Amino acid sequence: MAENGLIVIRSPVSVSQTIDRVVAGAQKRGLLIFARIDHGRGAAEAGMTLRPTELVIFGHARGGTPLMQDNQSAGIDLPLKMLAWQDGDGAVWLGYNDMAWIDKRHGLKDSNVAAAIAAALAKIAEEATR
Repeated sequence: MAENGLIVIRSPVSVSQTIDRVVAGAQKRGLLIFARIDHGRGAAEAGMTLRPTELVIFGHARGGTPLMQDNQSAGIDLPLKMLAWQDGDGAVWLGYNDMAWIDKRHGLKDSNVAAAIAAALAKIAEEATR
């Protein structure tokens, strides 16, 4: 389990390409894309600068609902999300919440659901960052 609950992986492609790959991987697994947020564009619209930073929010009620039935507070961490950003040295990173951390945070009883979601997230992240 990541100490701060965040799993971070370096990506060899741009922020937008990384998020495109996340979207493709999520959709391939039957997950719904709820939103794609370009924080850099939002900053520009506010007259500010921000290195490329994009967030995608996705999931499916079949996975999230059992977690919230167990403990509704899990809804603060759902739907799932992945963030890609470019650091000051130009490297691109993909980060997402560790399901083991979410499981522990909310004291979930059925860790099998969280483990299945964790496995899917790991595959999506792997595909997005290779």
